[in-house]
Amino acid sequence: MTTSSRPSYLVSDELGTPAELAADGRATGRNLGLHSSLERAARAAVATPPSLHYDDYPAEVGKREIRVSDAAARIANALHLHLD
Repeated sequence: MTTSSRPSYLVSDELGTPAELAADGRATGRNLGLHSSLERAARAAVATPPSLHYDDYPAEVGKREIRVSDAAARIANALHLHLD
């Protein structure tokens, strides 16, 4: 006579009802901050698209200035990167 190695319980017996599982999923989404991002995505999906007309964009867009600190310059020089 052999004994069965199967567990005495079924995994599906531990699951809740579909309504409970859906409520758990919504609560998890809220706790992870997914709810607000989903709402933002839903609003963006129905919002008007950005314009494709050339006149709607500024003609001159300034470049950002990149600053290299003294400490970064010393490290770069020590590594022979020579930032000028």
